Amino acid sequence: MPDLQGKGNAGAYARASLAIVNLRGVFILILVSFHACFAYLGSTPAPAASFDQPPFLWLAFPIVDDRRFYGFDLYCAWEDVHIMALMFFVSGLFVAPGLRRKGALRFTADRLLRLGLPFLFNVLVLMPIAIYPVFHRLSPEAGLLGYLGAYLALPFLPNGPTWFLWLLLAFSCLVALLYAIAPDAISRLGALASHARRKPERFLVGLSVALALAYLPPTLAYNPFDWFEHGLFSFQISRPFLYGVYFFAGVAIGAHGLGAGLLAPDGKLPQLWKRLAVASPLTLFSWMSMTAVTLIWPGFAPLPMKFISAIAYVLASVAGVMLLMALATRFLSERIAWLELLSRNSLGIFVIHDTPVVWMQYLMTSAPLPAILKAAIVFAVALPLSLGVAMAMRKHAVLGRLIGEDSGGAPSMAPGKPSRA
Repeated sequence: MPDLQGKGNAGAYARASLAIVNLRGVFILILVSFHACFAYLGSTPAPAASFDQPPFLWLAFPIVDDRRFYGFDLYCAWEDVHIMALMFFVSGLFVAPGLRRKGALRFTADRLLRLGLPFLFNVLVLMPIAIYPVFHRLSPEAGLLGYLGAYLALPFLPNGPTWFLWLLLAFSCLVALLYAIAPDAISRLGALASHARRKPERFLVGLSVALALAYLPPTLAYNPFDWFEHGLFSFQISRPFLYGVYFFAGVAIGAHGLGAGLLAPDGKLPQLWKRLAVASPLTLFSWMSMTAVTLIWPGFAPLPMKFISAIAYVLASVAGVMLLMALATRFLSERIAWLELLSRNSLGIFVIHDTPVVWMQYLMTSAPLPAILKAAIVFAVALPLSLGVAMAMRKHAVLGRLIGEDSGGAPSMAPGKPSRA
């Protein structure tokens, strides 16, 4: 079995690692643009009528602008089906080398600091700042004390995009516990991906089956767009098990050898990018059309239609995730300075960006500009502002910890939010 660090094929490991680094930079661009568009979706419902009463629509759409563009709906739907799944998948890639290098206890401690502190910083410090414009629009006569009282009276603490961090932390602790109990289990998991380099289709079929088994039960039992909100934690009810499958699939790929398996630069997956580029939009449109049909009967859509819609979602998710992985492995396996800069600060940008995005959307609600231009301005301000703050915080030992300052080593992934900002 290939060495977990890829030392047996250092060149392939380095190229695969660079592809992931660059992909993390691309992801940050996608993430900020995704949230920048949320105020301008053509299908967005009317603004929330109340801040402190269910159904808390502002959680999904903090700011709703009068200017709309239906093209954003298509863009955000495509991102929704795969972007967070991609993040869980990539987050698993370097887990096996990390466990081998650090051991279960130190690995868990490092994850608690790297993921837990940014999560708490965002939820306890940044989210109250980000959400204030929502309250002010609904209750313009109330002051800061009124906002503080209303915020603390909520039955949950808004997570924003950082719900990802606590769920990733939970998966990381689970795999560390597995490693502590049965160290060979990670190597055995890697054996499941041993043929992915030469036969990626076989791996993708197996992954799709596992994802369907994880996604179907909660999706058929609940509305696929429902969220759980309680205390510190939130998650989309239909997706935690699906994300868990993606995460452990990434662990398997990393355990077999990053440069020797599915993501090998000379493997077959990079050659499939054209086919995946066709499959991704086709499966996306299939999912969108079936979902539109099921929404005609909200709450009691016929079971066969819900089943087909769920399968279409899984296929669209796999196609989208693997398209980006194939493109990164095929075209982004060299050092790209500006993507490396975004990648190096990606977790900080992820933790910070929601606050300037929401405030910019709020400040521009009365601007007589088309939705496309408004979204572009929000993106153009929020991205460099988040990057600048993240870079400044990383220079400080304590503040750097609050945004997940990395201690170095192999790249790791963090970060967005499906279906909601």
